Amino acid sequence: MQVNITFRHLEPTEALKAHVKGRIEHVQRFLDRPTESHAVLHVENLAHHAELTVKAGRFLLRGSAKSKDMYASIDEAADKIERQLKKHKSKLQDHKNGHVEPVPVEVRHDVIDIIDHPERPSHRVAKSRVFQAKEMNVDDAILQLDLLGSQFFVFQNAADRVINVLYRRDDGSLGLIEARSS
Repeated sequence: MQVNITFRHLEPTEALKAHVKGRIEHVQRFLDRPTESHAVLHVENLAHHAELTVKAGRFLLRGSAKSKDMYASIDEAADKIERQLKKHKSKLQDHKNGHVEPVPVEVRHDVIDIIDHPERPSHRVAKSRVFQAKEMNVDDAILQLDLLGSQFFVFQNAADRVINVLYRRDDGSLGLIEARSS
């Protein structure tokens, strides 16, 4: 794990470096992937600011705190990141334990090419992918859409087990399509 530490208006001491590394290693026990971390420590007036950023895969977690003691600021910022991770993991765990094993639904995603013919245009499948739509609620789907950085996300709604498509509109808001059978 790589830890970068930036000091601003503050003497870089080995004790502060060791404390930051120790707190980030403590946070890493909640992560499945190797991480990259960055800490910015600075003093402004009499307030000691600590800003920690931890990157693990597609996750980017941030915690910042200020107090009269730099060590307390570092601890508080790390605790904020730890709470974010625990909250996310408990959501996933509650989702798993709160339901009967979901029936997987296969979804096919095709990318269509339009071929121009002089007589008539036609279409062909350029790329196809099959995946299983996971059962989750709309809030979890929004979280997944944001984490993936995608324009759309297909999932099975846990409330009614219907396939839904959550998509990002041109104006930045989100849309939801519910596919009900007739």
